[in-house]
Amino acid sequence: MVTTLTETTYLGMPLEFWFTGPLGIPFHIWSFTMAVTGLIVGSFLNVVIHRMPLGMSVVTPGSHCPKCEYKIPLRLNLPIISWLWLRGKCANCSVSISPRYLAVEAFTGALFLLTWLKFGPTSPGMAWALCLLFAGFIAATFIDVEHLIIPDEITLGGIVVGFLLSVAVPDLQGVASIPESIKASGLGVAVGGGVVYAVLRLGKLLFGRERVPVSPETPVIFHEAGLVLPTGEIPYEEVFYRESDAVTAKARRVELFDRCFSNVPVRLELMRKVPVLRIGEETFEAADQPWMSVETEELVLPREAMGFGDVKFMAAIGAFLGWQATVFSLFASAVIGSVVAIALIAIGRQKWTGRLGYGPYIAVAAMIWVFGGHHFMDQWLSGSVGN
Repeated sequence: MVTTLTETTYLGMPLEFWFTGPLGIPFHIWSFTMAVTGLIVGSFLNVVIHRMPLGMSVVTPGSHCPKCEYKIPLRLNLPIISWLWLRGKCANCSVSISPRYLAVEAFTGALFLLTWLKFGPTSPGMAWALCLLFAGFIAATFIDVEHLIIPDEITLGGIVVGFLLSVAVPDLQGVASIPESIKASGLGVAVGGGVVYAVLRLGKLLFGRERVPVSPETPVIFHEAGLVLPTGEIPYEEVFYRESDAVTAKARRVELFDRCFSNVPVRLELMRKVPVLRIGEETFEAADQPWMSVETEELVLPREAMGFGDVKFMAAIGAFLGWQATVFSLFASAVIGSVVAIALIAIGRQKWTGRLGYGPYIAVAAMIWVFGGHHFMDQWLSGSVGN
């Protein structure tokens, strides 16, 4: 008896498929193509991560050293290879190039390949769409870690792209028809953005501020590097992380170098494009007031885990993956964030817990959903977990 290729399977697919993939091209030629595409996309993501938060174009000028502005030729701009060949240094001025560039390229290439191997056999279009989503995750994660923001180009752009791809590839939403996919994507945006916004508002109400009692007899001193409480000094970098962060107080008396105020509200915002100090009805540029003494009974410090960028980020995830993914990501990200916080405390890096944005946890949770978390969610919703 003769066994044909179609009678034997590998990973649930006929062997014939592994030799002849989409468009008649062998499947693992596609696998190689996806890996290389991931490396190239990773190289571009490094540009996005560096330039987008600074308001720079990600297209022009071409790749160059940020120190000496040496224009990097194509032969020295090959993903992974060039970094290793140059030993992580600029070919012109020898300034160090962050290992982050190497890590982003390698991780993106590996993730594209893994996504293709997981979803390519059954839905090549879905594999490509997920790779685009994961590229957004990578850019958002590294930008949020460094700048504590997720740019609108990623979040709002992700909502639009996710909706359009759901129309083109209904498999993304786990449905068979375009109308069903449109409905699922729209519901994902509404639930993702709406639920996280509700959590954000509730969090601000319950935990968004830390009230520090202060003796009015001992003034709080604000200087160029931080503020001095009766219990010790707190550097500004441990207080201010996001643009919306502010230190506030109802002051009995405020002293600056050249004037005094009585019974006025005080608000210091250092993360704005132009840091400002508001005392009563007057507004000053913070840089012009290097010293301030405040007599108050209570100082209010910012304490916030999520920002509005996270709301838009979750809505974009909903546009790609549907409402179930956003619910799973919300709860899973809380668990991931808690584990990271405990680990940082355990290794003596407690100060880092406030310096990490919430976006990376959401991205990791959504990736867990894509690669298997939805099976757990389906079982949980059907009440079969543990049965």
